[in-house]
Amino acid sequence: MRQIFALMALLCCSLAGAQTMLPPVWGQQAKTDRLTRAYLTPKRIVWMQGELKSAELLLRGGNGQPDLAGVPACLMKNGDSGTASIILDYGRELHGGLKLVAGHANAASAKVRIRFGESVAECCADADGGQNRKGFATNDHATRDAEYLLPRYGQMEIGSSGFRFVRIDLLEPGRSISLKEATAILRYRDVPYVGAFRCSDPRLDSIWMTGAYTVHMCMQEYLWDGIKRDRCIWLGDMHPEVNTIMRVFGQNEVVTRSLDVAAEEFPLPRWFNGMSSYSL
Repeated sequence: MRQIFALMALLCCSLAGAQTMLPPVWGQQAKTDRLTRAYLTPKRIVWMQGELKSAELLLRGGNGQPDLAGVPACLMKNGDSGTASIILDYGRELHGGLKLVAGHANAASAKVRIRFGESVAECCADADGGQNRKGFATNDHATRDAEYLLPRYGQMEIGSSGFRFVRIDLLEPGRSISLKEATAILRYRDVPYVGAFRCSDPRLDSIWMTGAYTVHMCMQEYLWDGIKRDRCIWLGDMHPEVNTIMRVFGQNEVVTRSLDVAAEEFPLPRWFNGMSSYSL
């Protein structure tokens, strides 16, 4: 009898957990996040300048908590001139942001500049200020270049873009920060790869997986055209994406949700995205 009651209690807990509710003070339900978050440590340090000590500690894992006990961390320090800077490589393109965790006894909040890049060159480039100038990286659709205030004894999560590299610059003269962690936040749909491709050429296998992963990263709240730019639903571009999804992941609700949104945005007699070919 005790075993039966224990099983019933477990079942009730499971059912309760399946119902996503806000804390009781809100008294209402809310939309849930369909995506999963994972925290990834950088794979290597690409470049540094200025005064940095123990930067290699950023390559280790952490618990995500600010430190109160004096655990060794990366120290970035500015003199009267020059800027302490570092570029981190997370090993692969991803969609998400960055989590910064302060080390022990930062004197005060410090201003940092964060640049996300799909290449090292991009995270060393200045944003073009919205002018779409040739040769300049932009902040269109996803902010990739901005300044932030890193709190003392705190942690912060910033950014929502497609990137592999991150550059961190300590901006103010005569300031220093102790940086315990700089982990990438991978945001993705937790779905299995039910389709596969194998052949005698490892290069072709890698190309197939790159294509499958690229579409997987575009399966965000809706099916996007790109994880940095263009983060919108384009029906014509969805055609090859849907073909890939059906073969790699099987039927997925991101497709129907995206079609429903497009139908609401462009009701008859309008063309999808304003183009007859995209409607086809």
